Amino acid sequence: MLPNNSFTLFSTPPKMSVVIIQYNAGNIQSVLYALERLGQSAVVTDDPATIRQADKVIFPGVGEASSAMNYLRERGLDQVIIGLQQPVLGICLGMQLLCSYSEENDTTCLGIFDEKVLRMQPGQVPPPPDQLQWKIPQMGWNNIYGLRSALMQDVAENSYCYFVHGYYAACGDHTIATTNYIQPYSAALHRNNFYGCQFHPEKSAAVGKQILKNFLQL
Repeated sequence: MLPNNSFTLFSTPPKMSVVIIQYNAGNIQSVLYALERLGQSAVVTDDPATIRQADKVIFPGVGEASSAMNYLRERGLDQVIIGLQQPVLGICLGMQLLCSYSEENDTTCLGIFDEKVLRMQPGQVPPPPDQLQWKIPQMGWNNIYGLRSALMQDVAENSYCYFVHGYYAACGDHTIATTNYIQPYSAALHRNNFYGCQFHPEKSAAVGKQILKNFLQL
């Protein structure tokens, strides 16, 4: 018999804690559903202590850059996010806010990634022969290529993911996946413990499921 103060190596390991940062940008419910399909629960919160203590942090978002950044700054969440040491995944607007700057209402962002977020300019490039004009915001499936980093493990080159956005992060040193709509731009970014996806992995079928699985395993 084991003494009262002992433990056994065969005990069940504690579950991973995942936090989804709550702020004034939508898309949280679909991320929760995608995690549930992987057997992982998550806490939705804007509490700094809970965010700091999580094993993994997801920073989603659908919305407008300047109002989102104002919300984060008013609550001190900007400094909380910058100081995180665990893996962090920004999705869509969340990824853009991790960049240095957004042209959307001239917004200074968190500065994790050096890349700047620019407005899509459909007039600069002729549309494909089967289209009269480029559709902005981009909405639909597009392929990703030039894949690298553990976030993209077991994801095939030119896999298709689901995008909805009118601004994009330029390609740069932190680009780990590229897509092309009007011009090439960053489909995903990585720097240290911070990762970002311009597309929505939670809406990208088997490819998105693999990417979320990879994130949880970082």
